[in-house]
Amino acid sequence: MSVQPQKNETEPYRGAVNAFIPLEANPPLMTGLLHRLGVAPTLAVHDVFSLTEPDMLAFVPRPAMALLLVFPISEAYEKHRVTEDADCELYLGKGPQEPVLWFRQTIRNACGVMGLLHATANGPARNFVEDGSPLDTLLKRAVDLGPEDRAKLLETDTALAQAHLAAAERGDTAAPEAGDDIDLHYVCFVKTDDGTLWELDGRRKGPISRGQLGADDDVLSEKALQWGPLAFLNRESADLRFSCVALGPSLD
Repeated sequence: MSVQPQKNETEPYRGAVNAFIPLEANPPLMTGLLHRLGVAPTLAVHDVFSLTEPDMLAFVPRPAMALLLVFPISEAYEKHRVTEDADCELYLGKGPQEPVLWFRQTIRNACGVMGLLHATANGPARNFVEDGSPLDTLLKRAVDLGPEDRAKLLETDTALAQAHLAAAERGDTAAPEAGDDIDLHYVCFVKTDDGTLWELDGRRKGPISRGQLGADDDVLSEKALQWGPLAFLNRESADLRFSCVALGPSLD
């Protein structure tokens, strides 16, 4: 049974003007979406079949620049989200000096594309967004805006909506309707240039720093996994229906 988000000041859909068809956690589909938006073909999204087995992690091209965790919204997750956010100020950061470019989610069922935006807007992946592309234009416009105006920017970005729709309709499974209640959610982990591991989720009050990584660590290094997705799963989800994809070098 789907657990509905509690109503509070961070409720992402309050006053939402539109909804997206949920995006399938499908690497070729996600890769195509990113390339259409302007990410260089030298980057791609890859399946991550294990977070704990070195032999399985070895199949993922490195360095891994971002990790997207897809998980079912549970009572444990909702409780932790509300409890942890209660001690945090609502994030109001903007400008090129902010440590990370974070977007608040106000589009229903857009958590998949939100994860991809966070993955490509931060850390080394930003250098692979081609100048003048739809994604480059969107990110440059977003930098100087506060979270509320950034959310409005996403709500009105035609190129983003069209690219997302084209990808969502090509999934391997029958696509739900845009307004359907979906109990799966995406959260993104990225390492920024200063070594910080960030948890980026548009349903939170803002970006969350999870620790300082070493120069040789990427988001699939042992320390990043322990502080990021494994800690997330240990504290928030007894339901093991989760999957992961990583953004990294293309195999082509």
